[in-house]
Amino acid sequence: MSARAAPLPGVDSLLRTEAAAVLVARFGRAATLTAIRAELARLRAVGAFGTGPRAVLDAAADALARRLGGRQVPVFNLTGTVLHTNLGRAPPPAAAAAAAAAALAAPTTLEFDLVTGRRGVREGPVCALLCELTGAEAATVVNNNAAGLLLTLNTLAEGREVPVSRGELIEIGGSFRLPEIMRRAGALLVEVGTTNRTHARDFAAAIGPATAAVLRVHTANFAVSGFTAAVSPAELAAVARAAGLPLIDDLGSGSLVDLARWGLPHEPTPQERLAAGADLVCFSGDKLLGGPQAGLVVGRGALIRQLDVNPLKRALRLDKARLAALEEVLRLYLTPDRLAARLPALRLLTRAPPAIRATAERVRPKLAAFAQRTASVAPCQSQIGSGALPVDLLPSAAVTFAGDGLDALALRLRRLARPVIGRLGQQRLWLDCRCLEETEEEGFAANLR
Repeated sequence: MSARAAPLPGVDSLLRTEAAAVLVARFGRAATLTAIRAELARLRAVGAFGTGPRAVLDAAADALARRLGGRQVPVFNLTGTVLHTNLGRAPPPAAAAAAAAAALAAPTTLEFDLVTGRRGVREGPVCALLCELTGAEAATVVNNNAAGLLLTLNTLAEGREVPVSRGELIEIGGSFRLPEIMRRAGALLVEVGTTNRTHARDFAAAIGPATAAVLRVHTANFAVSGFTAAVSPAELAAVARAAGLPLIDDLGSGSLVDLARWGLPHEPTPQERLAAGADLVCFSGDKLLGGPQAGLVVGRGALIRQLDVNPLKRALRLDKARLAALEEVLRLYLTPDRLAARLPALRLLTRAPPAIRATAERVRPKLAAFAQRTASVAPCQSQIGSGALPVDLLPSAAVTFAGDGLDALALRLRRLARPVIGRLGQQRLWLDCRCLEETEEEGFAANLR
């Protein structure tokens, strides 16, 4: 070591820091001590004398996270995307999270009838709620909406043709494409119309002896504007009915309520599509509905019964924890006047811009102190996310940083005990405060310290 080089910090002095206390609380004293000693040994070996306490503890934290931390950890979502696919989509209501935890912690009445003492119906309570809320004759549930469509097509159209508008041949997250899902289901895609204009006569002309069903797909993750035409749900139902075929309507991130009552853009509901003549409607549980990941299928009883006896149904079914959580979320819809206060996804989507800006103003000095640089509050726009209403943005407010080193600052925020996830754009780091509620601000500040 050079006579002029500053020594490395001592183990005892590092353990007395607040950052080390966070690591001890999360990983335990023994593991933290081992990680600190290992990092100090590495620095000595490469001659990195003079490295400061913060760098030592950051490296130790990274090593502990890789070795002992779970792959999934809670984060603060400051991206501005409320239903962020990569961050788990809809935040669950407390009652739903508690129900899932309780179901995992002990044996349950998953498939047991307490009255008869015999085997019960696994999805009975959830399906009863779905029928009550949508007016459908019957319902079934699987592990996501793609699975719901896969099961429906495999059951009703394996080896047979299904016409779909070319303007609805969507690709959803993770590069899953509708034609590929149909092919895996065994259905034969028949493309009708054009990308921007499809008419009822196009569907009528495509129907023949090999046709099994007609499929409508809600283009939730993109919008086509200009010289366009699409067949309305009622028109398409009439075409299918005239041919004696079932109409399948894939709503994607369907909502069980009209979002317009809270000032949000209208999104089609399963109730509307059933009323328009759809025989089966598929939609997600973890997007606009605000629940756990699930695929929900509602519609005619005779068709749902066919889905339920398909061997694929068992492979795609929900576990007891998600069924318990989904049941709690669906119960919230029985009292829609209280829904915005009790359903986190809807509460965040309808949060008033002045309240968001007030949060941003309160956390700005804490973020500036953490970053050791100037932070400002700026207006921005949030998005709903998960392919829902892609062109509709929500006014919001963010704490922003400008200048050099934004990638490094974003990384430091992601390295916190509870990572803070923002977005980079327009030569700024944006920390949108829409999803940081007032009740979380104290914990947010403590996390920064």
